[in-house]
Amino acid sequence: MNEHSNTDMTSPTTGSTTGPRAGTTRPAPPARRSRRRIVIASVAVVAVLAAAVGLVLFQPWKLFTRSTVDESFPVAASVPASGPDSGPGSVPASAPVTVAALPPTAGGDATTPSAPATADPTDQVTVAAEPVALATGTFVDGEHATSGTATIFRLPDGSRVLRLENFSTSDGPDVDVALSDQRAGGDDWGKYDDSRYIALGDLKGTDGNQNYVIPPDVDLTGLTSVVIWCDRFNVAFGTAPISV
Repeated sequence: MNEHSNTDMTSPTTGSTTGPRAGTTRPAPPARRSRRRIVIASVAVVAVLAAAVGLVLFQPWKLFTRSTVDESFPVAASVPASGPDSGPGSVPASAPVTVAALPPTAGGDATTPSAPATADPTDQVTVAAEPVALATGTFVDGEHATSGTATIFRLPDGSRVLRLENFSTSDGPDVDVALSDQRAGGDDWGKYDDSRYIALGDLKGTDGNQNYVIPPDVDLTGLTSVVIWCDRFNVAFGTAPISV
């Protein structure tokens, strides 16, 4: 009995194992791996598209770009000098003037008609009319550092132009030059396009001396500022006070 008891006590207990061993990972099914790859690829495509759209909208490289445009002052037109009696029906200074014969005097002698008198061609003087400064102001900073002067001139032909001189600002996307009825300066940089806003065109350069034509049908009454306006982000880079 002792031998049988010892045999029974020392016999090991065995069993079959059907699951994975501890510490091992079962490979994911092929279908699950395929779905995961599709998700990763989709996220990558969306990220690339978002980055591309961001580059187009924000154009961050313009924080480091500058351009200089130096335009000469608009040429003044030449106009003929006019005297106080000039007007419709007046005789040009260069036109020949004939003096008519006078009636006979008491002695019977008639006055001999004089020869046609021609005015000296030098009497017709051509002068260069000067542009008139209607308003001027100095730029103050807005969203970006901006400096220089803005002046509205009326030219001899009646046209008007805004001239920026010794101008400097930052580059950016969709930057315009405009006139506004809002006061220059302040922290509310988005106020300018919410009221009367006269766009004069794209900013030609970040630096230099530049001319911007004011349309002939624009009434300057009530306009109080020149605005360097970023239409993409609705902020003013800089403003200059004017009063016409």
